[in-house]
Amino acid sequence: MRAMVQTAFGGPEALSVQDVPVPPIGPDEVLIEVAAAAVNRMDLLQLTGPALLPGFSLPHIAGMDVAGTVVETGANVSGLAPGARVVVDPTRGCDDDACVYCSAGDFGYCPSVQVTGGNRPGGFAEYVAVHAAQCHPVPDEVALTTAAALPSSWSTAYHALFPVGRLAAGETILIQAAASAVSLAAVQLAMDAGARVVAVTSSDAKIDALRGLGVEHCVPLGADTASYVRELTGGRGAEIVLDHVGPATWPVSMSTLGIRGRLVFMGQTSGDQVSFGLPGAYHRELALLGSGAYTPDDFRRALTAFWSGKLTAPIAAELPLTELAAAFDRLTDRTTIGKVLVTP
Repeated sequence: MRAMVQTAFGGPEALSVQDVPVPPIGPDEVLIEVAAAAVNRMDLLQLTGPALLPGFSLPHIAGMDVAGTVVETGANVSGLAPGARVVVDPTRGCDDDACVYCSAGDFGYCPSVQVTGGNRPGGFAEYVAVHAAQCHPVPDEVALTTAAALPSSWSTAYHALFPVGRLAAGETILIQAAASAVSLAAVQLAMDAGARVVAVTSSDAKIDALRGLGVEHCVPLGADTASYVRELTGGRGAEIVLDHVGPATWPVSMSTLGIRGRLVFMGQTSGDQVSFGLPGAYHRELALLGSGAYTPDDFRRALTAFWSGKLTAPIAAELPLTELAAAFDRLTDRTTIGKVLVTP
């Protein structure tokens, strides 16, 4: 089969399309013919190095967000048959009943976690082998290319909003970098839950895209966001802020929160160090909530919300596997709106 293989750490020069064997499957696994795989920042970070996950080795086939059709099943697999249309949860636990993380569903914290496209071969290929438990059926009315845009962004957004952020109907939530893939998911999940969304983004094109999703309150990056939110909320401020940018947006995120507000942070695209005054935080009883690894339940619930038919996964581009380097460029281009997919 053809696959995009990473042979070193670096840039596009470390990638090449190669003919490699179709991966064999174990008794609990299935073989999937890949319809599409979305690119995300983990793929890019592991290309530039160093490896982020234990067990990563070169050569490597990346591609965490995968959808396709089952073509072969292992001897122990039931409930899946050739022809099944599936989307893959990239994270798989160690199956050790004594593991305190996996027994609680916190696969992402397991020292022996298996991640398709992370420390196992991924979806930037014609075929990928995964554990059957990682597969979730895709409704007939949903395109497999659409399903490939969902795994990391939508499960990450769901985990941040609900198990971590405890977002409730009627609350006001400010979402930074609102036109990024994870934020586009968060915007829609929050509105679907009955929250009022204030979206901050960096261009008129992104504001138009957000308004197309039904977002009423869009604020250009650099505007007086805190004043806008306080006027909107009668002076109280937002109940919750979602921020995966870090230092560049942290002061605005903090100042926008009302009393007992929650700041959910889940990334640091602008750097990894922030500073803030303690008095303002504790006088307002603010909660700073880190959001890390989603759980299998988060993944299922995010899919269920999307399968309702009320939400959409914007796709910025579909490129052939041979143009994976260009797909990575689109990923880091701040004008990109939605997911970038590659097809074998």
